[in-house]
Amino acid sequence: MTTAPTDFATRASALDAADPLGDFPRRFVGSDDPEIAAYLDGNSLGRPLRGTAERMAAFVTDAWGGRLIRGWDEQWFELPLRLGDRIGASLLGAAAGQTTVGDSTSVLLYKLARGALASRPGRTEIVLDRDNFPTDRYLMESIASELGLTLRWIEADFAGGVTAEDLAGVVSERTALVTLSHVAYRSGYLVDMPAITAVTHDAGALLLLDACHSVGSVEIELDSWGVDFAAGCTYKYLNGGPGAPAFAYVNAELLPRFQQPIWGWMGRENPFDMAQGYIPAPGIRRVLSASPGIIGMLPIQDMLDLIEEAGMPAVRAKSVALTEFALDLVHEWLAPRGVTVSSPADPARRGGHVTIDHPAFREITARLWNRGVMPDFRQPHGIRIGMSPLSTTFHEVLTGITAIRDELDAR
Repeated sequence: MTTAPTDFATRASALDAADPLGDFPRRFVGSDDPEIAAYLDGNSLGRPLRGTAERMAAFVTDAWGGRLIRGWDEQWFELPLRLGDRIGASLLGAAAGQTTVGDSTSVLLYKLARGALASRPGRTEIVLDRDNFPTDRYLMESIASELGLTLRWIEADFAGGVTAEDLAGVVSERTALVTLSHVAYRSGYLVDMPAITAVTHDAGALLLLDACHSVGSVEIELDSWGVDFAAGCTYKYLNGGPGAPAFAYVNAELLPRFQQPIWGWMGRENPFDMAQGYIPAPGIRRVLSASPGIIGMLPIQDMLDLIEEAGMPAVRAKSVALTEFALDLVHEWLAPRGVTVSSPADPARRGGHVTIDHPAFREITARLWNRGVMPDFRQPHGIRIGMSPLSTTFHEVLTGITAIRDELDAR
């Protein structure tokens, strides 16, 4: 018996109509732009909120233009820590005093890794996987070269990610640091953090987690998982804008002994004393170095308002629903055209994006952009469909995958 084709248009309309977060996409700039048919790259750069445009204009005229240098004493000096605590409470499962905002993800990963390694003297190995984001790999290669350490590589499943069994096969009494991404940047694989943390700590090593592709789309519990260090960007699901400052987390038990290598005045005890010699500030402020990018922190606050209004359980539920809908479309429309899926089928092991592969996808991606459909391309021949739960609609997913199908047929 032949199965009737699924009426995906009706299904998308029904899902959008029933979506408890259905009003949220309208709050983003560009949501009504007719030239943007489907924005499916929110996991690379989130849309700005309409409220952010108002906040930034008011900041220029009022906080910056009106208060001038007084702004540092009145609010900016403490903003990295206040915003860090808010990110920790709303998104990271982290108690106050363990998270701060400032620098790029790369700089923070470097600081955290060096600080972690300094607290494990005599251990000579860093464990990482070959499918981690390039910057993470390059940083660890640089640090290993700098300190004369050995890198131990995990060969992860291309369509999956690092499992506890994979990790157990490479850690040892020589392991100082394990560094992994919570959600794999290409496949979207969601790591089993309690199991990973247990294996790491059983070996006496420390864990540094990259949360760039999970924060704001996946529920995170750093404290209860026992994660030692974490960093992540804010321009993906936190919609902070291009180059927005990243966040760093240091577990409270490690903070009193933690010392990062980039000593700057903003991380010193009593920085305005301008005293001779560096003494790290107590608590999480010691992660800071230079004056933080205050302007880049403004949009993050607006997105946190939205996430807190929705609640992370609802955000995660919408994320799962979006990826499930996308995969249903892929299996029915694109698989018969030679497309394969490089993301986990189990939603419990999948983050907020899915990656599909076809030899023609590099050229097709450029054509999709020209028609206002914006996923991104990932080597060697993948299209990554990134869905940001609060700004992406089911209709956008349908439009995007319809366009991929049509471009494949046009070839």
